[in-house]
Amino acid sequence: MISGKTTLIAHLGYPTESFKAPMIYNPWFDRQGIDAVVMPMGVKAEDYAGVLASLFKLTNIRGALVTMPHKITTLSLVDEATPTAKIAGACNAILKRPDGTLLGDQFDGAGFVRGVQRKGRALEGARVLVSGSGGVGSAIAASLAAAGVAEMALYDTSTASSEALAGRLRAHYPGLKVGTGSNDPAGFDLIVNATPLGMKEGDPLPFDVERIAPSTFVGEVVMKSEYTPLLRAVREKGCAVQVGTDMLFEMIPAYLEFFGFGSATPEDLRAVATLAY
Repeated sequence: MISGKTTLIAHLGYPTESFKAPMIYNPWFDRQGIDAVVMPMGVKAEDYAGVLASLFKLTNIRGALVTMPHKITTLSLVDEATPTAKIAGACNAILKRPDGTLLGDQFDGAGFVRGVQRKGRALEGARVLVSGSGGVGSAIAASLAAAGVAEMALYDTSTASSEALAGRLRAHYPGLKVGTGSNDPAGFDLIVNATPLGMKEGDPLPFDVERIAPSTFVGEVVMKSEYTPLLRAVREKGCAVQVGTDMLFEMIPAYLEFFGFGSATPEDLRAVATLAY
């Protein structure tokens, strides 16, 4: 029940129809007796800067979850950003501090990497391909680099985006071999779809599935369905996979700590979540 004492966490993005976070956070808040709510708020890109400034003038807001298409823009709208957010070039979390200033952080990459590692996949020394160099792709690439991968290929329909991400990675991880320009999945230990492909019916697959070996681990960020067309296709080949919501469950404990609500395990969160597709 929302009351006058409820603490608000905004969930900012557009469109909101595919948002899953409220169905995870809010049942957990109820179970823990925490008077807080995650509220979806649809904001188009052209309105975002103005809405964000006004939103954080509210007296009962603690922070915000940020998703597409605002993660990159958010980095320039907060008063301070963590090193992780700077490397990723994007923020997916905003905390309103006691003095009213806004701190931006980034948990997409950490959530994705923790999920892969919990499935028993070693990342140190691995060859990885990340398709999509926007907010989520940049964050995943940064966290994969921190996890010790040896080689990373980056692909984006915007060459400038993938080249910029490659430059940030090389600056922070000079020992990492980074390439750009191809989304050929052959020969990689891990491939990641960090693009919106799979959100809409009829979308093409982000990779040529015929070129993916059965030993390749395939990760997805799209959450419109649990098993996207990409994941269904590679599972038929015998590939191990990670669904988009796994990343979400793995990153939420870090979010809870960031917002000052304590912590939880992914198992705790799954036990009470009311996800629907």
